[in-house]
Amino acid sequence: MGEWNRLRAGLLGVVMLLASACGASGPASEPGPDGAVEESALVERARGIHDRVLTIDTHDDIPFDFATPEVDPGIRGARQVDLPKMEEGGLDAAFFIVYVGQTVRTPENYAQAKTDAMTKFDAIHRMADEMYPDRIEIAYTADDIEQIAASGKLVAAIGIENGYVIGQDLSLLATYHQLGARYMTLAHGGHNDIADSATPRENLGDGESEHDGISTFGEEVIAEMNRLGIMVDVSHISKAAMLDAVQVSRAPIIASHSSTRALADNARNMDDEQLLALAENGGVIQIVALGAFVSETAGSRNAEIRTLRTELGLAPRGGVDPTDLPEAQRAVYETRMREIDRNWQPADVATFVDHIDHAVELVGIDHVGISSDFDGGGGVAGWNDASETFNVTLELVRRGYTEEEIAQLWGGNLLRVLREVERVAADMNR
Repeated sequence: MGEWNRLRAGLLGVVMLLASACGASGPASEPGPDGAVEESALVERARGIHDRVLTIDTHDDIPFDFATPEVDPGIRGARQVDLPKMEEGGLDAAFFIVYVGQTVRTPENYAQAKTDAMTKFDAIHRMADEMYPDRIEIAYTADDIEQIAASGKLVAAIGIENGYVIGQDLSLLATYHQLGARYMTLAHGGHNDIADSATPRENLGDGESEHDGISTFGEEVIAEMNRLGIMVDVSHISKAAMLDAVQVSRAPIIASHSSTRALADNARNMDDEQLLALAENGGVIQIVALGAFVSETAGSRNAEIRTLRTELGLAPRGGVDPTDLPEAQRAVYETRMREIDRNWQPADVATFVDHIDHAVELVGIDHVGISSDFDGGGGVAGWNDASETFNVTLELVRRGYTEEEIAQLWGGNLLRVLREVERVAADMNR
């Protein structure tokens, strides 16, 4: 915990102590040895804040059969994000993600990537427009997000993960924008025609770098994204590419799901130089609650779990729930998981918020937000699905963040960036 955060916590304690002494808050009874009364008052205060602020999670993955009888988002199920869990946890808005993985760059594969992207766009629209229009609605602007949430509905926004879905066809950006895409991650695992990845893929023939950052085509892509009003997302791309994007983009950028490299040395995280550049650009980093990105210990734990799942014939992450395994295999899974948990402490909400603290201390409250990467590997103990969203607000209150600051972290900063992106697009189209 940094000096700034210790000061916050100390001031909060003083305020609560004075309020208790003056009889200004909490029940009249004396607190017990465990501070039960103070804890109850803190939880009650956090719940009030959570109910009042607009909560936006900027990264929630979906499968190709999303919004079908097999994966019905309106029914509480095994996935981390569905409508009941959003409602239970007070998660007002989620960016549902059109993700297509990197493959070899051929005309046939570009066409397939477009087809796969359209499958996911169709699924998100099917959820909101056909299956549950009374519960969730697609937002196309920052104003839409606020207005839909105020109406009592959940908000669906759309992000693209991996610019590979446009191939080499710049015109597809307009198509995807019309369908609702409001950010696009320039690259994912593996280099593409737009940018170098933070995680090159040897099986695709990647070297450490292909473009030394953003390619010439990538500069055209960013300019077109600026013109259309699509936020430039620098999560997953290399440091050089990220720093190039800051210089090329006329609008503020986002990192839709990244954490801080100072606290967890992972190639997917952003170091302090990148955070300072992002803040100078006016952008926002959406700190991600993915164990391996917030705790190096959690990364080792996740690697062992992936190995176990592979040995049992499960997808390395996600896919079939282990409880669906035959009894003998399930017993092996549960035994091995107990061993893994004894060796590796899972990352928790406090570890996650440590990254928020670091970013806020370094670049200020205006440039930090929150994301989960649920159903794409995300989740920490205490915030492992949308129904547990309140626990993040509770931890922020414990750290001494004010309601105004929590509102910024949970969505205010992201909306500020989106509005500026919309303004730049309007200016470019005059």
